[in-house]
Amino acid sequence: MNDIAWDKLKLVIFDVDGTLYDQKKLRRKVLAGLLGYYLLRPWKLKDLYILYHFRKERENKAGFCSTDLDNAQYSWCAEKTKSPVHEVKKIVQQWIFDYPVKFLSDCVYPGVAEFLYTIEAMSIHKTVYSDYPAKEKNLAMNLSFELEVSSTDNYINAMKPSVKGLEYIMDVLKIKDRASCLFIGDRYELDGKCAAAANVPFLLIDRNEARSGFYYKLVEQVTHSRI
Repeated sequence: MNDIAWDKLKLVIFDVDGTLYDQKKLRRKVLAGLLGYYLLRPWKLKDLYILYHFRKERENKAGFCSTDLDNAQYSWCAEKTKSPVHEVKKIVQQWIFDYPVKFLSDCVYPGVAEFLYTIEAMSIHKTVYSDYPAKEKNLAMNLSFELEVSSTDNYINAMKPSVKGLEYIMDVLKIKDRASCLFIGDRYELDGKCAAAANVPFLLIDRNEARSGFYYKLVEQVTHSRI
């Protein structure tokens, strides 16, 4: 962290889940909702099996590239669970994309908004690259970015650690010097390897440190670099 040349940066790219908010805290809240819902509906317990395998199959397909990744991810789960694709989509939409959003504002790591404001004041581009759609999440967290890119966007269609998302962002913003970029993420096996393959500097977020004010330390570093 101490060797980042903040005064030379032109672009910061953020992962979202586990990087901008406390994923463990969010999962506890979602789990409470799941238990409350399915304890009263035991005949629908297969939904939990579907949710598990949706995430599991995505994890197993790290780096996967496709011409239609958005639909492929549901087909993987449908095949594994022997469920109709439309049913998989409905369950995933409800519990992975819609339900958690209402808890996100309470799960943002301390100092994230301040850090975003600080780098914006330095005219550093702030963007997002996530394996999952991020716009609704960022809106719920009241965080704004110039560009929000997901692996399932039809102009990416590739999961981390594929470099397509990072390269797309740099191309759109016309940034050629990769040393002037920084990718911030919480998983080296995905975010870190993605950054390394793209030859972009990487900052690994420790989730425990993020809960105790790591982003405020980054604000101090950036501010100090301007003196």
